Amino acid sequence: MSEQNHGRLQGIALAFLAGYVDTLGFLALFGLFTAHVTGNFILIGASLADPAREGVLLKLLAFPAFIAGVALARILVVIIEKRGAPALRPALLLQLVLLLGFMACGLAATPLGNEPGPLATAAGLLGAAAMGAHSATSRLLLGHLAPTSMMTGNVTQIVIDLVDAARGADDPGLKARCGKFIWPLAAFAAGCVAAAFAFHRFGFAALVVPALILLGLLVAEAPAPAGRQQANPSQPRKETS
Repeated sequence: MSEQNHGRLQGIALAFLAGYVDTLGFLALFGLFTAHVTGNFILIGASLADPAREGVLLKLLAFPAFIAGVALARILVVIIEKRGAPALRPALLLQLVLLLGFMACGLAATPLGNEPGPLATAAGLLGAAAMGAHSATSRLLLGHLAPTSMMTGNVTQIVIDLVDAARGADDPGLKARCGKFIWPLAAFAAGCVAAAFAFHRFGFAALVVPALILLGLLVAEAPAPAGRQQANPSQPRKETS
C-alpha cells in the first residue's frame, strides 16, 4: 500500500473513531463530550450557572481528564522517541487501554441512574482521557493528516476550497487538499451516526467497535519481519512519526 493510501486510511479510521466515541459518550453520560473541548467549556459554564443540571461533577472533571490524556501521550512519545523507536504504536496502545477502561466502567455502571455514580464518572473520565490521547497523537505523530477529532477547521477549509474550485482558481493543490479534508469529515459524521444506533442497541458494549479499529491500526503499524525487509530493501516501511 502506498504511503498516501496508508495515511488516508489512518485519517478515515481515526476520524470515524473520534465521532463514534464522542457521540456515544454524549448519549450515555448525560451530554458529556469526550473529544470536544469547546463543547465541554460550554457544559462547564452551563453547569456552574445551573447546579441542578445533571452530571455537573462529571462535566467539570472531564476537562482535566482530557488534559491528563494529552499529557500522558506527550510523555509517552518523548520517552519512546528518546530511545530511537517509533512512537505511533505505543500511542495507539495508550488510547486502546483508556478506551477499554471507558467501556469496562460503563458496563459496570449500567444501568445508569439520574446522576452519574462513581463508576459512570470513572467511565466518562477515562473516555475523555482516551480522546485527549487521541488528539495529542494526531498533533504529535500524524500532523500530515487532517484533524480527526475537531471538524470545525476541516469544514472551513473544505468550503474555502470548494469556493475556489467554483471560481476556477489556479491552485494545483486544490484537489489533493479537498481529498485530505473531506474524507475525515465524512468518516467522523459516519461514526456519529453509527454510534447513535449502536449505543441504543448494545449500550456501552458498542465501544468494542473503536477498540477493534485501534487494534487494526496497531496491526497495520507493526514492523515488517526482518527477512521481508531484507528481501525488499528498496521498499522499506516508513514509520509515521
